[in-house]
Amino acid sequence: MAATDPQVLALAAQITESREQDIPLLLLKLKGILSSSSLGCEESNKIKQDIYDYGLTQYCLLVLKRDHCQLCGAWATAAQLAEILSHCCVGLEVKEDPEEFYKKFLPSAIDSLLVLGKRLQARFIRAIKDKEKQDFLHWFQIVTDAICWLFGGHIRLAACVLQNDRFLQLLITDDVETGIIMMSVLHNILRINSSVLLQVEEETLHSVLDELVYKLSSTTNPAVGSAATKLLLLVAKLCKQLVQLLTARYKGLKGLLSKQWTGKGFDRDLNQLLDLLYLEQSYGKGEMQKQHQAACIIQAAWRGFQTRKRLKKLPQAVIALQRSFRAKREQELQHLTKQKEDEALKLQMQLQRQRAMRLFHERQLALLEVVHASQVNKYMEEMEEKSALTIQRFWRGYRARRIFHQQKQSLKEYKAAVIIQRAACKFLEKRRRRRPLSPWKEPKGLTDEQRLALQQKVDDYIKLHPASQMSEEMSKELHMQAQAKLAQFLLRSRLDQRAAQRREALLAQVNTDVELLMNAPGLAETTEKDLGAFMSRSIPVATKARQTHNTMLKYTRWPWWKKLGDEFMEDDVIPDDAINTELETLFIGGRKSF
Repeated sequence: MAATDPQVLALAAQITESREQDIPLLLLKLKGILSSSSLGCEESNKIKQDIYDYGLTQYCLLVLKRDHCQLCGAWATAAQLAEILSHCCVGLEVKEDPEEFYKKFLPSAIDSLLVLGKRLQARFIRAIKDKEKQDFLHWFQIVTDAICWLFGGHIRLAACVLQNDRFLQLLITDDVETGIIMMSVLHNILRINSSVLLQVEEETLHSVLDELVYKLSSTTNPAVGSAATKLLLLVAKLCKQLVQLLTARYKGLKGLLSKQWTGKGFDRDLNQLLDLLYLEQSYGKGEMQKQHQAACIIQAAWRGFQTRKRLKKLPQAVIALQRSFRAKREQELQHLTKQKEDEALKLQMQLQRQRAMRLFHERQLALLEVVHASQVNKYMEEMEEKSALTIQRFWRGYRARRIFHQQKQSLKEYKAAVIIQRAACKFLEKRRRRRPLSPWKEPKGLTDEQRLALQQKVDDYIKLHPASQMSEEMSKELHMQAQAKLAQFLLRSRLDQRAAQRREALLAQVNTDVELLMNAPGLAETTEKDLGAFMSRSIPVATKARQTHNTMLKYTRWPWWKKLGDEFMEDDVIPDDAINTELETLFIGGRKSF
């Protein structure tokens, strides 16, 4: 086995002994180790293997996942670490646990680089000074080159990059410089893995093509137009299916390309793309014409079949139509008859009501003539009382019948449940009586031969594992050490407990003060009583205790139907929901209960 490179070994030892904030600057030394001119291809791969074995590559990935603003050197350091990470991974062949490297480490590295690129792109767009914009654009270019270098060394990562949502976010931008850089990254992906567009999901493919066509339609910059045209030309050359997709999904693409981008400096690529689109369109028209003729023949045959079938069923249809017409006319006549009967009944009821009212008034007048004038009021009160009793009797009977009908089903279910429970109890009781109790069996003892064999095994084990001898002085010394450590632990735990109690008390005090401040009235409405609530520490505690006591009293006074779910709870336990209903959040003993 070849020896480890001394520079890598020294750097790993230095990183292990250094502080966390100094690790990014130490990792930058890997760039000098990797770019040594005296190294050959095999030696370079050996150094990359040593870097991965000692965990320096993983350190780079962990640093890139941190907040880049807190790094020493900030974005410049992050960009250089991204470049170092890509160079360390390309050409590396992991023999121990390759699945961890190819399926977890490399996708995680791609995701971290894309996140870094997204942040640099956002900083570049928000930057105002020219110097800052140049720096961020330079670092963004370094990160994108690192991504291209990484999936160039591992072709399987091309599909991973294209399917990543952050890559689409980087591509979908209105900024010219970063948009051209991302289109160059996409060009490299297609150049390295020409079949990657057929491997990704249809939604991802449509999103990429939509963004390229949108850039052609929304901008007049020749650089953006040239890059988008070259990408569409490369896509069209890769597969005929993609050309069909372009012509079918984007109907006005040919007119857009010929009108807006002719004579912009990239006519050669533009004409090639237009030729492919027009060729596919002409081929599609021929296919469309054939399909149209075939469809016409099929439709003619189907319509003829339907017409002949309809002519055969025409007498039945006429009979069905006559039947439905007669049924509808009969239904209308019945409706008119019923309506006339309802009107006649309504008129008859009105006449009966008028006749009853007339008789009632005549009877009243006759009684007024018979009854003495001093007894009229008494008679009227008796009549009103009798009428009220009659109305109440009819209403109570109606309500009782309605309640009985509502409870009839529940009573039936209750009786059925009682019958089922009674039958189940009888069945279990019969089964329990039939099953005899199994008598207790005394465990079998050991025979003399088994006892001798077991004794022999115990003696052999004692001979092979003799007990260690310890003097009385060593035992006392060990006992004293244990006592000292136990005393230190108890003292430390007591101090920690006091500190925890103090923190809880302070937290309860702070929470109480915060709630008092939130519920405090305005300055114009403040009184001396409110001032006393803030000056005294006992008033908030007493207020909380009073609120808790009132809540518990309310809970104990609840009716039985509110406590149906508390049959198996203890009597002195109040559910948290009952207290939280009144107080929402309650502080008890320095803790906040939800």
